[in-house]
Amino acid sequence: MNVELTAAAFIFALTLLVSLAGLFIQPAIVEKALLRPYWLVRRREYEKLVTSGLVHADLMHLGFNMLTFYFFAFPLERRIGSLPFLLLYLLGLVASEVGTWLKHRDNPDYATLGASGAISAVLFAYIVYYPGTELFLFLIPIPIPAPLFAVAYLAYTYWSARQARGRINHDAHLGGAFTGLAFVAVMDPNAYRELYTMFAG
Repeated sequence: MNVELTAAAFIFALTLLVSLAGLFIQPAIVEKALLRPYWLVRRREYEKLVTSGLVHADLMHLGFNMLTFYFFAFPLERRIGSLPFLLLYLLGLVASEVGTWLKHRDNPDYATLGASGAISAVLFAYIVYYPGTELFLFLIPIPIPAPLFAVAYLAYTYWSARQARGRINHDAHLGGAFTGLAFVAVMDPNAYRELYTMFAG
């Protein structure tokens, strides 16, 4: 059986491998990968913008992110191509941390992790291309239109960011969402014209 190594497949496998290793084999991996906004510029730890996206707080955090990635990343990559997809993912990962840095750059005790910002960018870019998609969530037995899901997702991430519990960076979800929308607007503005035509009838 031939398995095509795409950008999405590489990211998926690498994130799973590093996250599981950090959770169950060597916890030091997580500590070394954490993004600490206080030290980002002071110690020039810019690589942490990427490494923090390879580790997760727990199995549920990892599972939710990877499940979302699995369902949306692969069809999006087939639509836009591997190189643009990789660029989107990296931009989502880095740009989604800007707000986190601004908010916590003077707090030496704050640290964060997770691929949520990048995955949020992927999700919202996907929704621009496939607005007619209906999503199914756990415990909700009815399909949810993708645009409605997007609004609900943003509302949830805003609420979660206000709670500020643990190392999961909920602020990154919001930044990632806007990054995904902006990426499509710049790289493929025709997608928005098609979106408008669809809803305008």
